[in-house]
Amino acid sequence: MASEAREQELLDNMWERIAPLVPPHPPHDKGGHPWEDDKTCFAGIVYQLRNAIRWQDMPSCFTSGSTCWRRFRDWTQAGIWPAVWKIVLRELEEAGLLDTKELFLDATFAEARKGGLASAPQNVALA
Repeated sequence: MASEAREQELLDNMWERIAPLVPPHPPHDKGGHPWEDDKTCFAGIVYQLRNAIRWQDMPSCFTSGSTCWRRFRDWTQAGIWPAVWKIVLRELEEAGLLDTKELFLDATFAEARKGGLASAPQNVALA
């Protein structure tokens, strides 16, 4: 129980930082189903990313995986994640916890997982 309470506290703290960045939902022109709560979708997104599951395998305690995926897509298009990253970096720097001795922008330097260093030979049947 203590770990669940701690998880909820961490989720609440993360949501406090993200909520101001979330754009308002456009009104439904023809009525329709009301928007799912943003915080609920955020919890599902965090769960999916932390557990590396497929969106359609989202546990029933969260809103549907497709709803979480659409919200993730919309927030990605709105540029929320880079803004969140800047907030996290600023908070770490202010707390003296940001170590900038070694930084990487991406991981394109990593070798292929299956050990391939060159492109596979072209399939003659497809040519």
